[in-house]
Amino acid sequence: MKSSPCMIVMPILFLMGFHATPCIAQPMTSTPKIIGHRGLMNEGPENTLAAFSSCIKLQVGIELDVRRTKDGILVILHDETLNRTTNGKGFLSDTTLLDLKKLDAGSWFHPSFKNEKVPTLEEFFDLLKQSGNRETMVAIDLKTTDATIEKEIVELAKKHQVLPQLVFIGLAISDPEIRGKLKLADPGTHVATLANKSENLEAALNDKHADWVYVRFIPSVEQVKKIHALGKRVFLVGALVAGQEPGNWRLGKGAGVDAILTDHPFACRNEFRAGNKKE
Repeated sequence: MKSSPCMIVMPILFLMGFHATPCIAQPMTSTPKIIGHRGLMNEGPENTLAAFSSCIKLQVGIELDVRRTKDGILVILHDETLNRTTNGKGFLSDTTLLDLKKLDAGSWFHPSFKNEKVPTLEEFFDLLKQSGNRETMVAIDLKTTDATIEKEIVELAKKHQVLPQLVFIGLAISDPEIRGKLKLADPGTHVATLANKSENLEAALNDKHADWVYVRFIPSVEQVKKIHALGKRVFLVGALVAGQEPGNWRLGKGAGVDAILTDHPFACRNEFRAGNKKE
């Protein structure tokens, strides 16, 4: 029997003693949005509806990866190949959606997720819409580009009324043409541009298509204030915060960043809560 997307929730609640509380949804606050890399990759099979459903219920943001099947369907998969996270082999680009849906994308993580599937992007957007949760931030990691993919994703998001919750990363952060196509598809589309180091920040601030700055360094309070003054937001990512990095999480929060991408969203949230109790 196919595992329900919500089956992951109760084990996580039990193991972590979690008590759900409303997240802070407003931008530019002292509490950053915490974004789970590929969903809850340490608690469930990455990039699956099981993991995404749990993120939504547990008030964790979502980062996911978008690619195309052989027959042009937008699906959520990190790797070019099926080998690591399904029981299939070969390239996704050589696989039709029909064949992809025959594969098991959950058992590699744990037998309880047997027959979890690689989801289509539309399935995820429908899940997000049906949840009624308008506070979940979703980072769309574009793993590929072509003549129509940017417009296609934006139109699909608008169809499901979730476009305001998305911010585009992946290829978009370093390719101004992709950022331009996303904004052309809808001026309200949220798009990030990369500031890999502090010295790259000025160029990122001047990017006319980006309203998020994707930083791989810990910015100062002054730098964050400068970004916010231009109406842009700060997404802290990379090796400094992906792992178990409580010190860097705290530094990012103290600087006033708007979102943090990590493999350990629960540990990050617990760190923030512990800090709030001390303040």
